[in-house]
Amino acid sequence: MTLVALIPARGGSKGIPRKNLALCGGRSLLDWTAEAALHSGVVDRAVLSTDDQDIAETGRALGLEVPFLRPLDLAGDAASMLGVMQHCLAELTRAGETIEAIVLLQPTSPFRRAHHVRESIAKFRENQAQSLVSVVRVPHRFVPEGQMREKDGFLSPYFGGGIGRTTRQEKELLFARNGPAVLIVRSSVLDAGLLYGDSIVGYEMDELSSLDIDTPEELRLADHLLRTGYVR
Repeated sequence: MTLVALIPARGGSKGIPRKNLALCGGRSLLDWTAEAALHSGVVDRAVLSTDDQDIAETGRALGLEVPFLRPLDLAGDAASMLGVMQHCLAELTRAGETIEAIVLLQPTSPFRRAHHVRESIAKFRENQAQSLVSVVRVPHRFVPEGQMREKDGFLSPYFGGGIGRTTRQEKELLFARNGPAVLIVRSSVLDAGLLYGDSIVGYEMDELSSLDIDTPEELRLADHLLRTGYVR
């Protein structure tokens, strides 16, 4: 069975025009993710899903496969990632491939490296999970029990009652998806119309590696960290 790395890179991003081709540390965001997929050594195919011919040509030059172009109904702002993954699965299955799982690697995570991909896949298989999602630890100040709301100029606990646990050591350890930088889903789960399924394992990444670029400011920050050698 085939393990497919899928890199989604549509052409019509709004917040950062042509975001997937935007330069970061002298290389495009697409380039960084292509390298992570191709150098991981654990995926059988590295496929680019795009609606854009320029992005498709760039992807091919980086060593990615572009066996299809994404239809327009999956290229808009409202397109779901589930739909994009299902489309890839359907296209490859139609071509005779038997897919174990799809490893989604979004170009907006330029600090996700090949070793993150390898470790994620190892954990996914070790746990025989239906899906794996990369996560980052939630800072203790953002744990829900510490949230407050303002009314008439005064603050009160968001969930009512008292202030609750206040020290980092007392608070529950929580995680949040970090983009996600890595999402692995079995083909059977996608066929059922689901993105995660019932058995989900998390792969924890540090806060810096979890940077997910949505804004020009985040792109400038990532570019600075790469150019100064703070991130390699």
